Amino acid sequence: MAAQFGRRLRRGATTTAVAAAAVAALSASQAPGAPLAEGGDPAASGSASPGDSAATGNSPYYTDLPPLNTPNKPGSSVNLPVTGSAEAGIPASILAAYKKAEQDLASTDAACALPWQLLAAIGKVESGQARGGKVDANGTTFSPILGPALNGQGFALIKDTDGGAYDGDSTHDRAVGPMQFIPQTWATWGQDGNGDGRKDPNNIYDAALAAGRYLCAGTRNLAVAADLDKAVLSYNHSTEYLRTVRSWFEYYKRGTHEVPDGTGVLPSGNTSGSGSSPDPGPSPSGTGGSGATPSPSPTPPKPGGSGTPSPSPTPPPGTTPPPTPSRTLGSLENAGTGPLAATAGEAFTERVKVKARDTLGSPLAKTSVTFTITGDTDTRFSGGRSTVSLPTAADGTVTAPVLNAGEKTGEFKVTAVAGTSKPRVLTYTAAVAARQADKIARTDEKALTAAPGAEFADTVEVKATYKGIAVAGTAVTATMITGGETPAENDKGPHFKDADGNAVRTLTDLKTGDDGVLKLPKIFADDTAGTFLLRLTTASGATLVVELKVEAPAAEVPAA
Repeated sequence: MAAQFGRRLRRGATTTAVAAAAVAALSASQAPGAPLAEGGDPAASGSASPGDSAATGNSPYYTDLPPLNTPNKPGSSVNLPVTGSAEAGIPASILAAYKKAEQDLASTDAACALPWQLLAAIGKVESGQARGGKVDANGTTFSPILGPALNGQGFALIKDTDGGAYDGDSTHDRAVGPMQFIPQTWATWGQDGNGDGRKDPNNIYDAALAAGRYLCAGTRNLAVAADLDKAVLSYNHSTEYLRTVRSWFEYYKRGTHEVPDGTGVLPSGNTSGSGSSPDPGPSPSGTGGSGATPSPSPTPPKPGGSGTPSPSPTPPPGTTPPPTPSRTLGSLENAGTGPLAATAGEAFTERVKVKARDTLGSPLAKTSVTFTITGDTDTRFSGGRSTVSLPTAADGTVTAPVLNAGEKTGEFKVTAVAGTSKPRVLTYTAAVAARQADKIARTDEKALTAAPGAEFADTVEVKATYKGIAVAGTAVTATMITGGETPAENDKGPHFKDADGNAVRTLTDLKTGDDGVLKLPKIFADDTAGTFLLRLTTASGATLVVELKVEAPAAEVPAA
């Protein structure tokens, strides 16, 4: 991985022979429970086909092998935490992330039987256990771990897929983080392993869980040798890679111990030692097994990613150090905006709020965000504007001005845009609803009386309003009802008349006019005297009960 990998590249024929001897010694002394398929051929061991993707893009990796004098298993004569080999020490946060990923997979995909030691082995060769445990309290690396640009020059050709959001490179992809995922693979397999609401490839908890799920893809059972080989080869299509991971896997199964973060042992990144060009290793398809002659060309890139970082600041010959990502815009995300809805003529209670992050996922201040209203309504930001640009604050957030709904109802959109060359865009749907009457009341207070069998002299007139504003077109139902706690339609007393002159005690499809006023048809009394009730109800639930009295006129007293 260019400058960050230092001397962590593939080795020449001499080193390959040493690696084979070391693996043989490990196999003899440790009796691995899941041996390589004969010859180490990916096809024989159940590897993915050459057309399958790979997590890392076949980038370089640390080729150091574990010491032949391995630690004993826990419970043996060796007090491992005190006298175990330094190579067996895994930084606390890194070790915790591997074990947490194993637990998570055990609860969601127990059939896979993922051992955390396999994650540790891959983490060792990909990032030297995240550079010896240089992570913060949340498990995020202090600085990005980036592979070389996958520009087709000694590595795979993978053009940019993330706008530089993860790897800081808007031209080509690079492998990122402790487990060296390329952006396009992370987009599919990324996980939130530490529950902070983000999927960050630079976080060991997120990356370890993503690696675990990637290794468990499909119906793999990692307790089966062929499935384990296939899983590792899907991470990097290289027989040497498989042998290296397998050797560390067996080593860690013999025993490990926790060391403080930042104190882990970094691989030395052995070269051939002869000054010759680095050995490219086997091809991505898994050819070049036992007895193959190493080619002088560079190691093929890993499918899906790139190489692993090196602790050495000196780049390998003929490579260009990857640029350090600048504080540039990486993403724009919703910062908690709730549903955007309001009634015509009112202000929206919710406001659009967004957050800008840089290419490393940190909040980015002073980023200009333009908010724009589009759609067939007359909603505007406060001040009557339909477009406004504001900078983000120190925490990367910015809130749009208050939205004020006009009289036009319907849906509209608010877009938030940041960045110029590759704009980041968020779109929110908002709606303006028509006013619904919250009150219905009579326009006068005249007493409504009639004699038995006569017509009420005065007409009932009501007005529907919403917060004191007249509401046109309000649907109203008028019903003559009985009294009591559960009123029903009355079958006697005052009534309306239909076109044929028949008594009707319920009217529907009544609507207020443009001024919100409704004048009811004439009301008639039958021969039953008493006090009766007329209930008026709007579709929005506003209710009014009107009292109707049917009584005989008072008898006249003759003059003396």
